[in-house]
Amino acid sequence: MADNPAVRSGFAAPSIPTVRNRRARWKDGRLVLGVLLVAITALAGAKLLASADDTTTVWAAERDLPAGTKLTGDDLTSVRVRFTSNEEAGRYVDATANLKGLVIVRSVGAGEFVPREAAVTQTENDRTELPLSIAAGRLPGDTAAGDQVDVWVVPKDAEQPAKKLWDTIRVVQVDTVKGVAGGSARRQVLVGLDPADLPKLPAALAAMSTGEPVLVRRGR
Repeated sequence: MADNPAVRSGFAAPSIPTVRNRRARWKDGRLVLGVLLVAITALAGAKLLASADDTTTVWAAERDLPAGTKLTGDDLTSVRVRFTSNEEAGRYVDATANLKGLVIVRSVGAGEFVPREAAVTQTENDRTELPLSIAAGRLPGDTAAGDQVDVWVVPKDAEQPAKKLWDTIRVVQVDTVKGVAGGSARRQVLVGLDPADLPKLPAALAAMSTGEPVLVRRGR
């Protein structure tokens, strides 16, 4: 039998080159890309749904509510609203708020969102309202109904110290500036006094007759 020349020469038979599955690798890349696209689409959809439901539910008047109305669920309807800021949303009564004991202190028209300063507790409603004429430079320029302020008086006699008349008094109403611009401009401010504040009223009126009232706002 003739010897195999490949074996005799000491060399093995030539190997067959490995054929790589280029098509399978291309399919794997396409699969990864597809998974990424699905994930991105899902995230975008979730973000869109979240922004679409970025609303706040507040109470609106079901009918005309005159001042003095003791609120019940029949007086109101809940409305979903998209406000431009949390501060704006905070101006109205949230639909999750407990209505028990709340009283309307100023008229609210049918369909109107119920402002926080218009719906107060019975205790707040029992307050005595005191009008104050305040020089424009003696209160924060953006003072608004619902703010809590300390009331001070600055005597016209510069040698006399300022005196605090009341602290943590609720602002009920603020009128527009009256008078010409400058030092003579004044704001008409209505504040609410609790029954416990009334004993100080005579002395406070006497002090304000010889001095200028000043409102120092508490943190909002």
